Amino acid sequence: MANILIVEDEKNMQEIIAEYMRRGGHTCFMADDGVDALMVLKNNPMDLMILDIMMPHLDGFSVCKMAREMSSLPIIMLTAKSGEDDKLKGYNLGADDYMTKPFSPKVLLAKANALLRRSSPLPADTVNAGKISIIPAAHQVFLDGHEIVLTHKEYELLSFFMANPGQIFSREQLLNRIWGYDFEGTNRTVDTHIKTLRQKLGSEGKHIVTLIRSGYKFEVTV
Repeated sequence: MANILIVEDEKNMQEIIAEYMRRGGHTCFMADDGVDALMVLKNNPMDLMILDIMMPHLDGFSVCKMAREMSSLPIIMLTAKSGEDDKLKGYNLGADDYMTKPFSPKVLLAKANALLRRSSPLPADTVNAGKISIIPAAHQVFLDGHEIVLTHKEYELLSFFMANPGQIFSREQLLNRIWGYDFEGTNRTVDTHIKTLRQKLGSEGKHIVTLIRSGYKFEVTV
């Protein structure tokens, strides 16, 4: 069904994750460290990456940052820490979801499948707002005619906003809609992603309006 790259230096954990991904019908590629992971990404088309943070040679944060320069594939990061700082750092670098060790391999498979479903192209016409254009069938975003690269979550946020112009959404609503009800994180995740999304949109980031105590809305003036 999908090509999944598992980046984990603990062999036992690597095999457990791979076993459950294969049960879900997926093809698994393995990497023992960050350097190997980037080589696999460079030479093979991947649909999703499961990425451990603590690894030799090159840590997961560095791999996530470099992978984002190569691909917009969904990334699930694995961490042994339950604090939010590492998670926020990962989201800021482009991670789409997190699992805290120890975790259920069944839940990891469910999260992987959910991300793969959301990232699958769906036929649709071009959606336009201001100087922003989205081609949902290809998951492409253009700014004043020039393509820009968004992470999977940034794309989902922008697509959702543009599909619902003028509607106000609280941070909780955006978390549930974009990250899912089983998301392990805080409302700050929404703020972090919207900040980076605005930066990538440049002057068009003005369309994402912050409403104090209420949340956000996408507003296009005629």
